[in-house]
Amino acid sequence: MIDIITTIAKYLIIIMCLIYTLSCYTVFRPKNRDRKEDLLDNQVIYMFVFLFLCYTVLFLQEFELKILIFFAAQVIFFEILMIVFPRIYKRCSRPLINNTCFLLGVGFVILTRLSFDLAMKQFAIAAGSVIVTSFIPLMMHKITIWNKFGWLYAVAGFLLLSTVFVFGINKYGAYNWVSIAGLKFQPSEFVKIIFVFFVAALLSKAKEFKDLVKITVIAALYVLVLVVEKDLGGALLYFVIYLMMLYVATAKASYLFGGLAAGSVAAIIADKIFTHVRIRVAVWKDPFSMIEGRGLQVCQSLFAIGTGSWFGMGLGNGRPFDIPVRESDFVFSVICEEFGVIFGICLIFVLMSSFILFMDISTRSRKLFNKLLCLGFGVCFLFQVFLSIGGVTKFIPSTGVTIPLVSYGGTSVISTLIIFNIIQGLHMLADSEEEEYEHIKAQESEKQYTRQNNRKNQ
Repeated sequence: MIDIITTIAKYLIIIMCLIYTLSCYTVFRPKNRDRKEDLLDNQVIYMFVFLFLCYTVLFLQEFELKILIFFAAQVIFFEILMIVFPRIYKRCSRPLINNTCFLLGVGFVILTRLSFDLAMKQFAIAAGSVIVTSFIPLMMHKITIWNKFGWLYAVAGFLLLSTVFVFGINKYGAYNWVSIAGLKFQPSEFVKIIFVFFVAALLSKAKEFKDLVKITVIAALYVLVLVVEKDLGGALLYFVIYLMMLYVATAKASYLFGGLAAGSVAAIIADKIFTHVRIRVAVWKDPFSMIEGRGLQVCQSLFAIGTGSWFGMGLGNGRPFDIPVRESDFVFSVICEEFGVIFGICLIFVLMSSFILFMDISTRSRKLFNKLLCLGFGVCFLFQVFLSIGGVTKFIPSTGVTIPLVSYGGTSVISTLIIFNIIQGLHMLADSEEEEYEHIKAQESEKQYTRQNNRKNQ
């Protein structure tokens, strides 16, 4: 009986995910506010049905009451977030809130499958982070001098990133983690936020070529530190963020192509100098020749995705424990094995819809600083997804990057929630700017109409 329920639930879960994914794009269409609110309310229903099906299956497989309690806690947490946040911030982006909850929900489900303790820890970190970061939109809306601290961001970010040389510990071959008084975190996850602020602040004020040279040198130092730490994914992420922000700020294609050429040369040099780079590339080229060594992760990842096929093995029926680093770097492989490749593709499209929301806010923002912030965080978010999923599918060499909000990792969750709340603040600012612009436009039209009437009366 349990097998039948699990099989039925497997297809219903895929259907719910498909409907939710489709709604992420149809919500852009209606101009009628009431119709759009209805679509967003339906999104919430799809998400809760998805969670209900998943936790029903997990409960039937283990008959542990703690699973039902955990599900109830998530329902309360998501309901509070989706009800209270829009009431506090009237102009907030509800689609972004819904996506935040959906991605967190997927992460909680797959972590419950892997380790209930890890799932509880992730939930506690996410809940605490939501409370702390909920003040960020207000700060972004009320404080208007964020663009005046460009060089302060540059120095502060560089110092924080360099703490690994004093307190750094080795994790998965890279020295990009810090341990202070028993607290372990990844500085680069927080520094990328400061890095975007630094680049946006200085590029929005750059007037001469020498200004761009200074900014580029500082950005290159950030990347160099990450390379020395052996954090290849972080180095590539920072490089792409800067290159795209530079291109948009200057609108010069020569900078974009010149940056890509310089990056290609740097990659070749890194392959010659650093052993760990050569190993990553060798594993990417032929992981099966190293299946009993360094190629094990990628091989098991490909086996899992292939085994899951389109519709998956069903939640709880896969073999995720064969995959190393399954809860963080390779969580996408676990998702595809148990939920299916269709679900995995839907997850990618949900993540892409969040990026589109970022870009929509960027285009509506009138200040260059705000535009660059949205762009920088959007590129950061999307490219991180690309690095993570590209690595586990052997599309690119594995870089050890996580999927935002889905993979296990307190530092990653906190930094992503900070970014999402900054974007919420920028969304509110964009709405205020649009309303102010429309008001000014209406006043000008009224004045013009009054002048025309006065001329007629004369």
